[in-house]
Amino acid sequence: MFKNHRARRVTTFVLLAGAVTFASSAAGNAQVAYSKASTAKCGTVTLADNAWVGYEANLAVVSYVLKHNLGCKVVVKNISEEISWQGFASGQVDAILENWGHQDLAKKYITTQKVAVDLGLTGNKGIIGWYVVPWMAKKYPDILNYKNLNKYASMFKTSESGSKGAFLDGDPSYVTNDEALIKNLKLNFKVIYTGSEAALITSFRTAEAQKKPMIGYFYEPQWFLAQVPLKHVTLPPYTVGCDTVAAKVACDYPPYPLNKVAAVKFMKSGSPAVAVIKNFKWTNADQNSVAKSLAFDHLTDDAAAKIWVNAHPAQVKTWLGA
Repeated sequence: MFKNHRARRVTTFVLLAGAVTFASSAAGNAQVAYSKASTAKCGTVTLADNAWVGYEANLAVVSYVLKHNLGCKVVVKNISEEISWQGFASGQVDAILENWGHQDLAKKYITTQKVAVDLGLTGNKGIIGWYVVPWMAKKYPDILNYKNLNKYASMFKTSESGSKGAFLDGDPSYVTNDEALIKNLKLNFKVIYTGSEAALITSFRTAEAQKKPMIGYFYEPQWFLAQVPLKHVTLPPYTVGCDTVAAKVACDYPPYPLNKVAAVKFMKSGSPAVAVIKNFKWTNADQNSVAKSLAFDHLTDDAAAKIWVNAHPAQVKTWLGA
């Protein structure tokens, strides 16, 4: 059974000040302290932790490198996406490690207030959409076209959805157009919020195991899809501008090239952590491997990060600018 590996909290990770040198193994150990990257004092770096395990995979690895290679004190704050952006103005957040869109927030804090900057792509490619459990797609193949969903709506009814089919979403803070889509596409469904990524995954897993109907919001990259290959429902294709007015959205979600965002104050701090976060880049497969270690194997952040870091010394070295 899936269980969210991290409770909501504010945690401070501390490593004694100063660079720490580790012996390199024959295979190459990414924990070796690079003198070029460690000459400046790192100080404290405050990172937002948004509520999905893919983000936490980024966070675990970046925090591990900052602590073990640069001697940083890393403060992690569990806050929602929008509150994370507010932290740039208040000085409470130095960086967001995985941003999904939020053009309105970028305009406010980057363009208008000029308290944050786009720090480049993470290398992860985000896909948001509607998914059904595999057994349904196999038994009712036409369900993968939104035009046929009303034909099956009664199968999805629950006590919470009443006479309509239940469409499950996760955390209410996630980027979602689902209520508008259901209304504008004239679908006989009602959005039900499960409350978290963990609850959404549990619902999908249970529905597939027990052969119960389920449709809901989901996204990639996500390690869970390797275990339960959810099937993507085709919506009207996305075109630029089709989602400009939130209440009128009747198209699929856009592709999301995921990026990092940092506070201008942090960028001017002189901390070597700035270069690491700016250079941080990996793939969906990289993120999924660490996310699985956290959420399914129940490893600690440092244990999961250490496995990946030790297996990718050259990649970590490029982040350090060494």
